[in-house]
Amino acid sequence: MSVVERKRGNGVEQTISLFTSSTVPDQNFLKVQFLGASGTNPGTGNAGFRMVSESGISREMFAAVPGVPMVRSATFLQNSYGPFGYGSGRSATGDTCIYAWQQIRSSRSAQTQARNFGMIQVRLRLCDTRATERQLLSIVYGYTIIGTFDGEIWNPFGNQQGTDPALGRTGSPIYPDVGGYRDVAMPIGYEPAPVAVRTSPVVRRPVRPAPAALPPAIGPRVPLPDLPPETPRANAVPPTAVTPTGQQAMATTVVTVPSPDCIGDAAMTAACQR
Repeated sequence: MSVVERKRGNGVEQTISLFTSSTVPDQNFLKVQFLGASGTNPGTGNAGFRMVSESGISREMFAAVPGVPMVRSATFLQNSYGPFGYGSGRSATGDTCIYAWQQIRSSRSAQTQARNFGMIQVRLRLCDTRATERQLLSIVYGYTIIGTFDGEIWNPFGNQQGTDPALGRTGSPIYPDVGGYRDVAMPIGYEPAPVAVRTSPVVRRPVRPAPAALPPAIGPRVPLPDLPPETPRANAVPPTAVTPTGQQAMATTVVTVPSPDCIGDAAMTAACQR
């Protein structure tokens, strides 16, 4: 929604206001503090250098999410920048809230020869009316830090990581699907609740159903009057006396087929003359 930046003598602070759909007071935000750049903004004062502590995180969490009982998670979690912690809770109206924190800083063994100095502090406060704790927590896995300072000594990430030892190793197949041989922990992101828009009520007129189609009307059957029998004419020929002609005559002609024994000279015998 907005970004407020404060420049310090030893770094920069940014407060990023996020969209809020919740009945819990205050605004969702993502705070990022870049520390360790000496002399970058002289005359503005230095930001306090505070490490992450048990009591300090508790005060931050309950101040960022007022009125919500927050419980810290004891599970070790890690995103692309290293370990992080978070607490979660549910308000009296059913809103889900999380408060996450992370300190990005190279290890002490990497802080040699005046290199790998610098630190990034991240704080995230999210409350939503319909999102689950897992959906809100996915934001911690999804953010990307792109800010930096000039100079090689400001390096909160430590030495560059080497290649994956699984590359080229026998018994470590790499598949083309998402994640490959690594298991994807959880999907990134969630959709916030849509903004309520007031609209004028739509008046709908009742629609009368069309009358059902009636079957065709069938009246009572009236019997036809009995006609007197027709008087036969004198020249009338009965149907059975009709002489077949043409094809009918061919159909009524009887054809006698001789026996095979009465062919040739045998046809003159008495048996074949019958």
